[in-house]
Amino acid sequence: MRPQTRWMSLVSACGVALLLGSVSPAPAQETHVGNLTGHAPAGKQLYVRYCAGCHGDEGDAQGENAQWIDPKPRDFTMATFKCRSTPSGSLPTDDDLFNSVTRGFVTTNMPPWIALTPQNRVDVVSYVKTFSARWRTAQPRAPMTIPAEPAPTIQGILHGRELYQRMECWKCHGGAGHGDGPSAKTLTDNKDDPIRPYDFQTGSRFMCGTTNQDLYRIFMTGLDGSPMPSFADQLKPAEAWDLVHFLRTLQPLKTPEAAIWRSWFSTHGHELKPIGPGGGGGGGR
Repeated sequence: MRPQTRWMSLVSACGVALLLGSVSPAPAQETHVGNLTGHAPAGKQLYVRYCAGCHGDEGDAQGENAQWIDPKPRDFTMATFKCRSTPSGSLPTDDDLFNSVTRGFVTTNMPPWIALTPQNRVDVVSYVKTFSARWRTAQPRAPMTIPAEPAPTIQGILHGRELYQRMECWKCHGGAGHGDGPSAKTLTDNKDDPIRPYDFQTGSRFMCGTTNQDLYRIFMTGLDGSPMPSFADQLKPAEAWDLVHFLRTLQPLKTPEAAIWRSWFSTHGHELKPIGPGGGGGGGR
């Protein structure tokens, strides 16, 4: 081969490498959950098989099934995640992502991937982290500390009801928590796709968990990428727990909070104003 030909071949090869580099995911990431270490190359095979159909080969939520899905799948290139233990605007921890893959998301097409082994799930998380350069330039902030939960009382539940009114939670979630507030039909996410507020009548699961601690975390960290903000700067811990206990009364479950509420409401319900414009409150602190 002539020197000039070899030179042109080298230039062409470099050009192809640069082109591929511009569209390929970021360098491999490791994930650490407990005593498990995830590796992106292993996760890629699993991602292609189980995730790409919705989230897309490039992690951009443009999979072949995405057009049929409502709400739309997560766009991993934006590195914005709803379910986190970290403050609003922060990346989630590896445990947060692992829990999301394990748990799935209620009222969406994202199932719980408990059929995959824990090692498989850690590997998938590692590959998901390659889709955004943010994982190379930023670190998750320290997870939020959840204080000990006080025992529910009728005084606390009534105060939580007042907070639900005062903070205008009803505008999205509705007066009875059915996700049918006056703003519900106009809500969009950070990609301008329509998004529905949570309906507390759907059962025991929330978007990011099932426990009172999970619910506390949701409105203190916010759901990034959605209209649900963080209330960490607006609620004191005791107030946040009161709101948690009131929200539990909106679910069709036999919870301690619901039992306390039903007992009180049977004799005092007439004292309350309906939640909504100009209403709410009554009997609280």
